[in-house]
Amino acid sequence: MTTENDLVKCFQCNACHDGSPEGIDLDNHPTLKKLANRSLEFLLEVQNLTPGKNLEKRLNAEYGPGNPYFEDFCKYIKQGFEEGWVATHLIDGPKYRRGKIMHPTADNLYMSLTAVYFDSPERYSGQYHKHPYGEINCVIPIDPNFQLESLPEDTWIGAGWTSLAPGTHHYPRARGGRGIAFFFLPSGRIAYNAKPGEPQPATL
Repeated sequence: MTTENDLVKCFQCNACHDGSPEGIDLDNHPTLKKLANRSLEFLLEVQNLTPGKNLEKRLNAEYGPGNPYFEDFCKYIKQGFEEGWVATHLIDGPKYRRGKIMHPTADNLYMSLTAVYFDSPERYSGQYHKHPYGEINCVIPIDPNFQLESLPEDTWIGAGWTSLAPGTHHYPRARGGRGIAFFFLPSGRIAYNAKPGEPQPATL
């Protein structure tokens, strides 16, 4: 059972967020306000694109390392992690943590913002889940060799993006050290009742 002593205390508001199920208060977290503004600008550019392999290729080609959005997301997420409001809920001890950042609202085009932290020198599998409406995921290494698995399995992405199509399901897997997955979910939809072995949609 997670106790307050197991959690990182937020330096901005002196609270233990424990996953922030209601999201984070923008007014008390100036770094988050910057992240929210940049996220909206990014989402306005990609709002008519469908999550999936084609979007993943486009994001890595046009929005990868060196792109101002990617660099700002890395900066603000890492800063938020140090400040104590990113990925605050311990799922499997300190090596696998998750936290809600923003719920889907009109202010972010009804996309939720969430972050997951991995500390996984060897390949590590998180909680199996399905993306009813797909997922857009910014891969933010803390250690330079950190990678996140995309689909199909054994497709590994370092600094850059994964994007999984509506209806896909998987174990979120990481390797190579510490890193953060910062992801956008249409309408905030994610389902943890999917089972390994269920058929995937025709288009990943």
